[in-house]
Amino acid sequence: MSVKSICLLLAVTLASPLWAQSIDRRQEDPIPTKVETMYTRGLKHLASSQAANGSWEDSSGHYPGVVGLATLAFLAHGEDPNHGPYSKNIQHTIDYLIESQREDNGYIGTSMYNHGFATLALAESYGVVEDPRIEKSLNKAVELILSAQARNPKGAWRYSPDSKDADTTISGCQIVALLAARNAGIPVPDAAIERALKYMSTCRDSSGAYGYTSRGGAKVTLTAIGSLCYSLAKMKDAKGYEKSLNYLTKNIEYRDTHYTYYFEYYMSQALFQADEETWKIWNSQNIRLLSATQQQNGSWLGNRGPAYSTASALLSLALNYRYLPIYEK
Repeated sequence: MSVKSICLLLAVTLASPLWAQSIDRRQEDPIPTKVETMYTRGLKHLASSQAANGSWEDSSGHYPGVVGLATLAFLAHGEDPNHGPYSKNIQHTIDYLIESQREDNGYIGTSMYNHGFATLALAESYGVVEDPRIEKSLNKAVELILSAQARNPKGAWRYSPDSKDADTTISGCQIVALLAARNAGIPVPDAAIERALKYMSTCRDSSGAYGYTSRGGAKVTLTAIGSLCYSLAKMKDAKGYEKSLNYLTKNIEYRDTHYTYYFEYYMSQALFQADEETWKIWNSQNIRLLSATQQQNGSWLGNRGPAYSTASALLSLALNYRYLPIYEK
């Protein structure tokens, strides 16, 4: 077992007894040298460019959702969050997420995008990062997601906790956050997951592809989100799932030029959870693409700033490590 695995397992042992997640990775799977080189450079960039308050000073690096993704990027590499070289960076991100949460209702940030990714980061940190505040913050964040769903006629989510409409991107983000929280031992009713997936199914067309707010205008990125939600909910036998996988497989050469790293993030997870052989083909292509576009300073560039682009790119590579509980099958 690697030093990183030992450190993380010790952290779990010493942490909250409510911890219910596995962080083992199949050790016989070799890490491609190119992946390790890219990942190490990417983490160094995130660490060196982090502001004192735990965020990043670029166009979107101050958003809690981006800080949450960066938290996940560190943990996904198996970094020791309590005593390792990046422990202070991780702790600063946790500080930022908790301090960004409203005391009255548990809302993190100013959109459900931010709230969802921040909640996911707290869920994946719970029981691994030695910080007793995480449990309280995570519980409040989950309560906000569930209460927003209860108020929504569609049983899903959009930009605000009080939104009465929904879309597949924001809803998918909340579903993944809820599933991660449940894996961590936080109570999440089955009915909430079932209701959310029912909404997602209303946006899936006859080919298995997902649209934004309806079956129309289906896109590969949205289909990856929808497929991942069903995989993580352990519902691969649900109606339409196989069609969605076939749709993604047929479009394995696709790249989203506008939401580049958002797409990479979701497509990697969706294919890994659905079919590992297909993911290996995708992963090989993704490694080549990201190797060609990584900057000299270790970052990736995009229209939402290097913190977001770098964290998302790293997380699309992180399936090679499989330290994050949400990346387990």
